[in-house]
Amino acid sequence: MQIILKQDVVNLGYKDDIVTVKDGYANNYLLPQGMAIMATPANKKMHEETLRQRAFKEEKIRKDAETLKAALDGKNVRLATKVGENGQLFGSINNIQIADALKAQYNYDVDRKKIVVDGSKIKEVGTYNAVVNIYRDIKATLNLEVVNEEAPAEAAPEA
Repeated sequence: MQIILKQDVVNLGYKDDIVTVKDGYANNYLLPQGMAIMATPANKKMHEETLRQRAFKEEKIRKDAETLKAALDGKNVRLATKVGENGQLFGSINNIQIADALKAQYNYDVDRKKIVVDGSKIKEVGTYNAVVNIYRDIKATLNLEVVNEEAPAEAAPEA
């Protein structure tokens, strides 16, 4: 029996594959679990149209991702934070702060979950690299510069 997979099935195939399986496996497991649908001529036709539309959308998403990659690649992002006497940060720099700095400095909205910093955590003043996973295999590299934020002007002593 031929079926169209609606999701990845281990040792059988990936989503949207048309595969041939034994009738019992399809009728007793794959179809009731909602993992597949029967590959009737009407379902095959709908499946082909769905794949065509998905390829069109995929191409648009990929073009947008390439444009964002070109814009972000090699950008220098400056992060000012409170620093102790020995150059150690109070806390650490996280992805939220990097995403906020990108928005403030360059007006690029990047999901914080897609930012990966080389090394473990940023806990000292210095320069670091970060990778933005824009879309599947499309990635941009950022240069991060962590600096001491300037202390506010001291108030005049009371007389």
